[in-house]
Amino acid sequence: MSSTASSSIPATGDPSMQTPLETELAVLLVQALNLEIAPADIDPAAPLYGEGLGLDSIDILEVALEVSRAYGFQLRSDDERNQQIFESLRSLATHVAQNRGAV
Repeated sequence: MSSTASSSIPATGDPSMQTPLETELAVLLVQALNLEIAPADIDPAAPLYGEGLGLDSIDILEVALEVSRAYGFQLRSDDERNQQIFESLRSLATHVAQNRGAV
């Protein structure tokens, strides 16, 4: 019995558990922004901007730059989906998974 579903929610069914890509991105966030939180403590479903993790627009720009460098695709400031992309660690991971290595 193997599961071939490509859900962004971990196989354990616990929506607060990070997937491997979410963990990579959490490490990237913590290092790029010098956050005083352990990457594993970032709830993948919590908001990145404002309340949740408390990032501001400058932080989001820095994250976009680091994601672009690390995953080989451009996150544009004029993309109308940015609010959706940066809604949470999980939504960012989903976007990265769909676009990394794309030309």
